[in-house]
Amino acid sequence: MPTSFADRKTADSKLRDHMITAVITLAITLTVSILSFLLGGFGSANAMASDAKGVSVPILVHLGTAIPALILGPVILRKQKGTNLHRALGRTWVALMLITAIASAFIRSPGAGIAGTGYSFIHFFTFWTLVNVPLGVWLARTGRIEAHRGVMTGLYIGLVVAGAVTLVPGRLLGNLIFSL
Repeated sequence: MPTSFADRKTADSKLRDHMITAVITLAITLTVSILSFLLGGFGSANAMASDAKGVSVPILVHLGTAIPALILGPVILRKQKGTNLHRALGRTWVALMLITAIASAFIRSPGAGIAGTGYSFIHFFTFWTLVNVPLGVWLARTGRIEAHRGVMTGLYIGLVVAGAVTLVPGRLLGNLIFSL
């Protein structure tokens, strides 16, 4: 059955909105990542120091919540929206993302980073996530579903890109994976 012009326009509008969200998220992620890389803001030896091969409790919590969020994201994005399952999985993902962001606030390099605070440019994602996760939930609860979808899709894209950045040589996860 042929679709109407209005249906195609709505689909084109949704695709455009998703593409804009993806481009903005990628631009911010790449900018922050490049600044962190150029200015030594990825984890240093001090940030990685602990009793267990450089893996501190905040890093374990961060990884232990980021990886399930990374896996759960596509499941939520592919499932039918508005169902009880979508809401339950969404709440789980939101909790994982919030814990991931909070844990990242404790992964720092004292004396390094921005003005010696121990925080690098990559830590802007902590703030970004802590603002946008509640915003996305609020948008859904107030019925602004397209805006909710854009915020949550953007957060997931940011998570994927940030996850890819962790594989950069010199970073803890990159070193662990590529030195095996």
